Amino acid sequence: MKKIGFLSFGHWTPSPHSQTRSASDTLLQSIDLAVAAEELGVDGAYYRVHHFARQLASPFPLLAAVGARTSRIEIGTGVIDMRYENPLYMAEDAGSADLISGGRLQLGISRGSPEQVVDGYKYFGFEPPQGMSDADMARGHTQVLLEVLKGEGFAQPNPRPMFPNPPGLLRIEPHSPGLRERIWWGAGSRATAEWTAEQGMNLMSSTLLTEDTGVPFHQLQAEQIQRFRDAWTAAGHEREPRVSVSRSIFPIVDDRDRAYFGHEGRSEDQVGFLEGGAARFGKTYAAEPDRLVEQLAQDEAIAAADTLLLTVPNQLGVDYNAHVLEAMMTHVAPALGWR
Repeated sequence: MKKIGFLSFGHWTPSPHSQTRSASDTLLQSIDLAVAAEELGVDGAYYRVHHFARQLASPFPLLAAVGARTSRIEIGTGVIDMRYENPLYMAEDAGSADLISGGRLQLGISRGSPEQVVDGYKYFGFEPPQGMSDADMARGHTQVLLEVLKGEGFAQPNPRPMFPNPPGLLRIEPHSPGLRERIWWGAGSRATAEWTAEQGMNLMSSTLLTEDTGVPFHQLQAEQIQRFRDAWTAAGHEREPRVSVSRSIFPIVDDRDRAYFGHEGRSEDQVGFLEGGAARFGKTYAAEPDRLVEQLAQDEAIAAADTLLLTVPNQLGVDYNAHVLEAMMTHVAPALGWR
């Protein structure tokens, strides 16, 4: 049994060819797709977060709304850029969303990726201290978040409060028990995956790695996953960690699929440059179900992960994306033993 979710970037554009022409369209359709996915038996609804872009940005109102409209499906992010976050305020928002959903929040975070503006986090009031990089700042914010999510008191109470306080130091409220174990780090390299394990976070790996060793993407990612698991064991954590990978997968079952994605059948890994270094990008899978099953069975990283996140073309609308998810759940997942 492998958990299967969808990952939406929430793009919107006023183009007449798009089904999501406004921020309102994107937000409301994101909720509707989660509801449809739950009805289809999909396990997770995940959303990417980008600032200064015509995409999904502030995740917690959306996550709370999805949590209120659904009852079973996991809700999460993939990922929140921690350079932009006040970790205490984030802990409050995350705790609220998790409690509304009944403990279904799976919070994916990371140091961030190239954004739409230069040093965008500065506009949010954050700047790395002297001698630190923006990545260091993101990890510092993360350490604070992980600490406060434990639910232990740390703040000195006012001796004359407006309302009576419980005894001892105060913690961030609302506190949601168990949320600390449902934090994921979006790791773009093997070394970062090992750091993720040391911190006791789950591993979220995408269709991009910020390094290249010459091997196919899925093998490099499988090595990253194994290093994560080895580091987890070495760190002595008691619980079993979770690992997710993201893929663009489109079963070709009708003429619409063929028109949209038939040309992707020849897709291959790509090597490029990101932030001054080599990066390897995974390919798109698009084929008739029987051929798709053969291809996916050879993907070593998918086999190593317990969770598969399917990136969806959200601008094609809720109905079409629900169709893609249904095709995966009906024609592909059972044949691979995922259902």
